[in-house]
Amino acid sequence: MDAVSTLISQINSLVWGPPMLVLILGVGLFLSLGLKLMPVLQLGSGFRLMWQGRKSTGADSDGEIPPFQALMTSLSATVGTGNIAGVATAVFLGGPGALFWMWLTALVGMATKYSEAVLAVRFREVDERGEHVGGPMYYIRNGLGRKWAWLGGMFAVFAAIASFGIGNTVQANSVADVIEASFGLPHWLTGIILMALVGAVLIGGIRRIGQVASALVPLMAISYLLAGLLVLAINAAEIPAALTMVVEHAFSPVAAKGGFAGAAVWAAIRFGIARGIFSNEAGLGSAPIAHAAAQTRSPINQGMVAMLGTFIDTIIICTITGLVIITSGTWTAGISGAELTSMAFAEALPGVGNYLVTIALAVFAFTTILGWSFYGERCIEFLFGVKAILPYRIAWIIAIPVGATLNLGFVWLVADTLNAMMALPNLIALLLLSPVVFRLTREHFAKQQASD
Repeated sequence: MDAVSTLISQINSLVWGPPMLVLILGVGLFLSLGLKLMPVLQLGSGFRLMWQGRKSTGADSDGEIPPFQALMTSLSATVGTGNIAGVATAVFLGGPGALFWMWLTALVGMATKYSEAVLAVRFREVDERGEHVGGPMYYIRNGLGRKWAWLGGMFAVFAAIASFGIGNTVQANSVADVIEASFGLPHWLTGIILMALVGAVLIGGIRRIGQVASALVPLMAISYLLAGLLVLAINAAEIPAALTMVVEHAFSPVAAKGGFAGAAVWAAIRFGIARGIFSNEAGLGSAPIAHAAAQTRSPINQGMVAMLGTFIDTIIICTITGLVIITSGTWTAGISGAELTSMAFAEALPGVGNYLVTIALAVFAFTTILGWSFYGERCIEFLFGVKAILPYRIAWIIAIPVGATLNLGFVWLVADTLNAMMALPNLIALLLLSPVVFRLTREHFAKQQASD
C-alpha cells in the first residue's frame, strides 16, 4: 500500500506541478485575449442575465432548470472547503501574496468558465429520458467528432471516480471533523444525518438539486460574507496594510515571522494558483455539466451567467476569507486549513466566530456533495447509459457515512490527482474548440449591436 501511495504522490506532484498550472493559466489567458477581455468587460451584463434567469421559462424553452439554478448548482459544487480551508492553506504556505495570484487565476478563469458553458449548451444532447445532458465529454464528441470520443470517455472516467473522493467522502469527512470539534457529535452520526439529507434531495434529480442549491447557496454565501465583512469592519485599521502585503509579497519573498516559516515568491505563485483553481474549478470541466441543463437557447447568455461563478467564488468569497486571516494577524500563528480561518474569525468575534465557520463549512460541504453527485451522475450516464443512474445514486448515498468515519488521506490523494487529470482532456478541447467560442461570441454581440 505504501508503494502505491508513493506512486500516486509522485503522479500528483507531476499533474499538479508547474506545467499544469501554466497550462490552466495559459488557456485562460488565451481565451481572455481571444474574447477581447469580454468576460471582465461584460461582468455587469452577466449579473443582469443571472437576475433575469431566476424563474423557469416554461415548456417552450430547452433545458430542465432556470439559468439562475444552473449557476447555483455549479456554485454549490465550487463554493466549499476551498473557500475556507483552501484559502487558509494558500496563505499559510505562500504568504499573503498567494491571495494576489488567486485573483489573477479568477480573472483569466472567467474566460475559461464562460467558454466551457458556451460549448456545453452548444453541443448538449437530449437523453432517452428527455433531459438535456452536456459537458466536456459531449462537446468533445459532438464538437471535435467521433474520433475524439475516447478523450471525452477519459474525462468521464476521471470525473466519475474523482467525484466520490473530492465531492463526497472528503466533504463528509470535513463536516464530521468540524462538527465533532465544535459540537461533540460523533462522526458516524454526522454521516447518517448527511446521508439522509442528501438522499432526500437526490430522489428529485437535477430539478430538486437546482431548487435546493438556489435556496441554500445564496443564503450561505451572503451569511458568510456578512460575517466576514463584520470581522473586517472590526479590523478596519489593518486593511490598508493587509492589501499592501498582498501586492508586495506577490512579487517579493516574505520572511519568517511568528509560526510562519517564510515563503519565496514561487510559493506565493504556486499555492495561490493551485488553491484558486481548486476553489473555482475553472478549467476542470465540472461546472459546464450543470450549465448544460439550463433553460436557454443562447449559449452566449448561459456562458455569461456561468462566468459569474468564478467571480463570486474567488474574487468575492475567497478575498473575504483571505483578508480576515491577514488582518487578524493569525496567518503567522503556525496553523493551517479550516483551523486557521476559524481562529481568525474567533479573534474578532470571541465565542461566536469559530461556530460561524463550523456552520458555514458544514453547509458548504453539504451543497458540494449535491453538486458533485450531479456531475458524477452525468459522467456515469455518458459511459453506461441511463440504466446506471439508480445504482450510482445508491452507491453515492452509501459512500457518505463511510467517508465520514474513515481516515481519507489516501482517498484525498487519489481524488486530487484525478481532479487534475480531468482538466487535461477539457483543456485540450477548449483550445481546439476555441474558434467556435470566438465565432459564436462575435455573432451574438454583432446581432445585439444591430438590434440596438
